[in-house]
Amino acid sequence: MATKPGIPKGTRDFSPVEMAKRNYIFDTIKKVYALYGFQQIETPAMENLSTLMGKYGEEGDKLLFKILNSGNFLSGVEQSELAEENANRLAARLCEKGLRYDLTVPFARYVVQHREELTMPFKRYQIQPVWRADRPQKGRYREFYQCDADVVGSDSLLNEVELMQIIDTVFSKFGIRVCIKLNNRKILTGIAEMIGEVEKIIDITVAIDKLDKIGLDNVNAELAAAGINEESIARLQPIIQLSGTNQEKLKVMKRVLAGSETGLKGIEECKFVLDTVTDLGLKNEVELDLTLARGLNYYTGCIFEVKALDVEIGSITGGGRYDNLTGIFGMPGVSGVGISFGADRIFDVLNQLDLYPKETATGTELLFVNFGQAEAAYCLPLMAQARQAGVRCEIYPDSTKMKKQMAYANAKAVPFVAIAGENEMNEGKITLKDMATGEQRLVTADEMINIIKK
Repeated sequence: MATKPGIPKGTRDFSPVEMAKRNYIFDTIKKVYALYGFQQIETPAMENLSTLMGKYGEEGDKLLFKILNSGNFLSGVEQSELAEENANRLAARLCEKGLRYDLTVPFARYVVQHREELTMPFKRYQIQPVWRADRPQKGRYREFYQCDADVVGSDSLLNEVELMQIIDTVFSKFGIRVCIKLNNRKILTGIAEMIGEVEKIIDITVAIDKLDKIGLDNVNAELAAAGINEESIARLQPIIQLSGTNQEKLKVMKRVLAGSETGLKGIEECKFVLDTVTDLGLKNEVELDLTLARGLNYYTGCIFEVKALDVEIGSITGGGRYDNLTGIFGMPGVSGVGISFGADRIFDVLNQLDLYPKETATGTELLFVNFGQAEAAYCLPLMAQARQAGVRCEIYPDSTKMKKQMAYANAKAVPFVAIAGENEMNEGKITLKDMATGEQRLVTADEMINIIKK
């Protein structure tokens, strides 16, 4: 017996029912983005590795899927190089391209490449799959969709406010209760200055960003392993464990970071965003979280992360400001800020909480039974009329037993079945069966359409 085929770990197939749910997610997010003036673009699944490498930090680079060069990819590679088994060096020789890790870096490349065509500030959204060579686990996949919105060409904090409004609007439409977490990389830089570990800023942010996942003791162990001394780690504890209201936290941090110009700038930015969204009356909770770091090198200002309150799962939305990203591609001085909805995790949350609306299902509404060539010929114009009116319908392709055709309708959860035999054809009508109640009635084509559309 042949081995049953499978798919790579960390990837998934989606059935028609699941795709209807996913399209509900994508369509909802698209409509909200459009409400705020964002326009859609797409970029290739693969990018040049030179575009991707060095943009996500050392940990991110390790998670890039690299694509072997076409043809004889070993051409020009010495046996001695192969014998060394230096994975990074070999990858540089064998691979010129890689699958995109996120949509933000390709977007930065897009902005630089098409700069003459764009009107600034440029507001774009993009809904496409991304790939990460991560260890698969619950809520974490190797292939997943992101739904990004970014604004480039504006330093205004009103963009941050607007993105938080978008987050609030999307999750309110989904019916998911969330906490929108906010921090600022300038505050994290100020903290590193305050404890005397400026050169360790990346190590500090990567470690404290894991607080929710691995706990305080393990975070402290990671900090020590990164070469941060005990005194600095001790000075960090009150900050990463700081509690209270957003305003109370800001007040404490303003005092703590009094000697850091950068840190105070971060406090000022967070205060503006928090005060403004408070006045706007968002429906979801907003929290200043000083442990939020989002572990990526390119964030320079406000950073966001969204956690679902009623389901145990990782971040379902994240983002932030990345002033220096386009400078890497030769276009300095262009500020950007963006968010990314994790569609696959949102899909899981909506499933667990059973929050999909009933109208999400977009399957067949009406099945025409096939009794033979003459009957099928009678049904085809009626089916065309029903489709013209927006009724999703089909005819069973084969003239087979009625029982089999009804079983097909039941399996696809078709709510109505149209039956046309000699009597119906003589009267120019159709027998419509309600599959839920079993009720049958002889109706005209217009009556059939009206019943179904109601």
